[in-house]
Amino acid sequence: MKREIDARGLSCPLPVLRTRAALEEGCEEVEVRVDSGVARENVTVFARGKGYSVKVNPAREGEWLLYLRKEG
Repeated sequence: MKREIDARGLSCPLPVLRTRAALEEGCEEVEVRVDSGVARENVTVFARGKGYSVKVNPAREGEWLLYLRKEG
């Protein structure tokens, strides 16, 4: 199952909480769009701690697209 999350404009911890909800639903692939360096780092650390690989790509100036994929 794949999930897309638009967390632009949200302050932490909301991007992490929305990501956590998707992971708890059993999503194996999650795409998270953020517009804050803090949110980018927090979601990355959280997802890696839950066993997901994280690929970060710049989307537009000041925005990043994080691709999370379940490992194993």
